[in-house]
Amino acid sequence: GAPTVSIFLKPPGVIPPGGSTTICCICQRSSGSFVLYKGSRRLCTLEQSGSRAEFSIANATYKDRGSYNCHYLEGDTVLARSADLEVLVEELRLPRPDLSVLPGHEVTAGAEVMFRCTGTQRSIGCYLYLEGQIRAQVLSREHGDYSFSLVHKGDSGRYSCQCYTLSASREWSAVSNTLDLVVR
Repeated sequence: GAPTVSIFLKPPGVIPPGGSTTICCICQRSSGSFVLYKGSRRLCTLEQSGSRAEFSIANATYKDRGSYNCHYLEGDTVLARSADLEVLVEELRLPRPDLSVLPGHEVTAGAEVMFRCTGTQRSIGCYLYLEGQIRAQVLSREHGDYSFSLVHKGDSGRYSCQCYTLSASREWSAVSNTLDLVVR
């Protein structure tokens, strides 16, 4: 079948002006090339190592915000394109939240895990990021925590959280510490 291409930010989250991040594109095949688009504009062909290619954004500005996607080509033929990755560049005005995980960093498959992202303000929403995933989980607002009821090996990885106020103009926090979850 046709290959699939995944795209994600490493590290994930909203980037402050002057900050840096890397756009990663992964395809199961490694014989072709990756082209990065921003909206409908072709940015560049990415250097790749094996089945992944990376594009670094250093010293980010508001011009870097937007919707990015990756096309995977063999020869001149586009075999697959990724979903759209929204890159946000905003001033990070809120303090860094603290991410913790219960019952601990190592759990057995099927166990219930709760992530708690502790912000500093009440009127706040938080996102839980798993590095390598394009979608963030929305944390429940009442406690700023999020619970997985079932855990499988695919939930292992590096997590972080980021919070925002729900004022007229959304204000963002810095990204939390990272936690590595191991599901056995």
